[in-house]
Amino acid sequence: MKPLTVALDILQGDECTYGALLPTLTSLMSKTLALKDDLSRMTASLPDVIVKAIKTRFDAVLDSQEGLLAAATCPKFKLRWLRDERRREHVKELLTTECRKAAPATDNANVSQLPASPAEMDFLILRTSPQKASQQKKKSGYELEILNQFPNLKKMYMKYNTPTPSSAPVERLFSLGGLVLSPKRNRLSDRRFEKLLLMRYNHCFTPKENKKT
Repeated sequence: MKPLTVALDILQGDECTYGALLPTLTSLMSKTLALKDDLSRMTASLPDVIVKAIKTRFDAVLDSQEGLLAAATCPKFKLRWLRDERRREHVKELLTTECRKAAPATDNANVSQLPASPAEMDFLILRTSPQKASQQKKKSGYELEILNQFPNLKKMYMKYNTPTPSSAPVERLFSLGGLVLSPKRNRLSDRRFEKLLLMRYNHCFTPKENKKT
């Protein structure tokens, strides 16, 4: 059950975006099935049952356009998690279509920022060898700041990664609100309560260099 618990921890994290859902589920299913050979006869069918349950539960999500675009626009994932070449080409076509829809709304300087351009396709390229993967990391980056170079992809990332894959972060925020608005602080104004809550929760969004100081 370790792959399942690891996947749950990832999807319930405070900094997890919607784009992490499909790569995490795909990795979960492949790693679960890989454990079959090491299990006893009594539990050998458990991986198949878990994978079947995942496909049933997330049937409407596994091939959803929103989920695919959310994952592909994340610098952390791009197209690396797609093993099937046909599915990878399908996601590239989705990105091309979506960026061309967004292009007319931008200025002329950004119209050329289409996935069909060499620069934008380099953002999505999938490399396999460790040496090439290292070169790709230096060239295109894995951090969100790389999206500033691709205005259309940045808009798509913000559009499709706004939701969270789990309600756990929201529930934690409500729990934290209960600690801030305690019985002994029942005279807090709405504005003061909001400021205190943001100050308490703001550590999740503070840059690492600021935390050290």
